[in-house]
Parts: sequence; C-alpha cells; structure tokens
Amino acid sequence: MSKLDIFRSEWLEVVFADKNKSYGAYQLRKTNGANTTRALIIGSVIFLILFFSPKIYSLIKGSIDNQDEQLKAQEVIIAPPPPVDPKTPPPPPVEPPPPKVDQVKMPPPIVKPDEQVRDEEPPTVEKLKEADPGQRDIKGDPTADIQIAEPVGEGPKRTEAVAVDDNKVYDFVSIEKQPEYPGGIAKFYGYLGKAIKYPPMAQENNVQGKVFLSFVVEKDGKLTDITVTRGLGSGTDEEAIRVLKASPRWNPGIQNGKPVRVKYNINVNFTLN
Repeated sequence: MSKLDIFRSEWLEVVFADKNKSYGAYQLRKTNGANTTRALIIGSVIFLILFFSPKIYSLIKGSIDNQDEQLKAQEVIIAPPPPVDPKTPPPPPVEPPPPKVDQVKMPPPIVKPDEQVRDEEPPTVEKLKEADPGQRDIKGDPTADIQIAEPVGEGPKRTEAVAVDDNKVYDFVSIEKQPEYPGGIAKFYGYLGKAIKYPPMAQENNVQGKVFLSFVVEKDGKLTDITVTRGLGSGTDEEAIRVLKASPRWNPGIQNGKPVRVKYNINVNFTLN
C-alpha cells in the first residue's frame, strides 16, 4: 500500500486547479515548507544564544576579575626612615614677633642731683595715645600676632609641665623606634610557623596564599585592633587572627623617649606542603 504525500506540489496544483491561484491560501501553502525550515533555524539559533549566554558572561567576568586580582596582589615595600642622629643640634629658638603697636621709650623716674640730670623729655600724652610706653623705642608691625604676657610677681608659678597621656596611634614608618617582636621579625615568623594550624576547609579546597592584617602594638607590647585587610577565606582569616591574639608581647615603639601606640602591617602566608 503506497503512502499518500499530500504536501507534494503536484497535489497543490490539483487542489487549486481552475481556481484563483493569486489568492493568499495558494501562496501560503506553496511557501509553507521554506517558511517552516527558516523558522526552525532562527529559533534554534536564538535558543543556543540564550542557553550559552550565562557561560560566556561568566568567562568574560572571570578574566576581568583575574586581571584585577593580579593588580591588587602587587606588594609595595616601604623602606624605614633613617635613625635620628643624637649628635644633631636642636634648631635655634624662634624669636618673638615684633609688637603690633608702636612703643616709645618711657624712662623711669630716678632722683639725681641737678648737675646729673640729662635733657631727656618724657613722651607727650599725644604720643602715648598712639603707642605703648616701654624701655626703648620700637616700631610696631601691624601684621604681627598679639602676644599675651605671663603674670609676674610673687604669685603661683608653673614649675613643671602637666603630663599628658599620649594615646595617639603612630604609623610604624614615621616612628623614632619601631616596635619589634622579641628576637626580631625572623623569630616572629618562626612563631607563626609553629602556631598556625591549617584549617581543614582550606586543605580540602587547596586554598593557599597570604592573609594581610593590621594591628596596633600598645605601650605594653600587647597586640590589639587586629583587622584583616585582605583575606583568603575558608577559615584562614580566622586562624591568622587567632595566632596574632596569642602572640607574646612585643617591644613597644618609642617616640621622644617614651613608649607609644604604633600601627603595624603584616602578612601571614598559608602554604600546603
């Protein structure tokens, strides 16, 4: 039994025999196969684009993130400032500014014999309206700062400066003497190598690299304000903070001969053997 193919063009001619072939139905049926194939191709292309677009976007975004991470990973090593030479003489004292108002000489009254009296007239009242009396003539400077004199006499005097507790946090690159781990930085890294316990999650995910941290070395050498500035995750950040909190006390930083609080930056390296 033969199969009947009603979509062949011969059947289309039979159906529309003696009919108006310029009518729309004839044209639609005649181009039906081509239109169906074209629609199938266009639909397949759109489907493939939508299906693979998330993967393409993730690949592009990943390459951009890798470039940014490489730029951020560049380390800048700042050399410490040279030590202060104790033989360097201190700067000379600054001379006080000139008076803001003119000063005229006002000689004090002294009882002398007539033959020893010099013809030195005291300043007139008109001059004293424009200038202050003093021991010598001084030209005033209108731009000078106003100076307030200290009280004189037998009243209470300040014999010593009031001690002020310096709680300022100094930067380690500008300090007179930087804080230091007992025995030096090599001893500190030796302590880290013994104290760090590699987190199991980081081992399973093969996480390796450096955790960058900052902290404050207090006046008594204790480490406070421990902060992760750039971490690795998978438990490595928490482990780095733990070993720093458990660190022995450091030798504090010195400024003007006194211990001060100093901010310090360091990195802890996590490497799988």
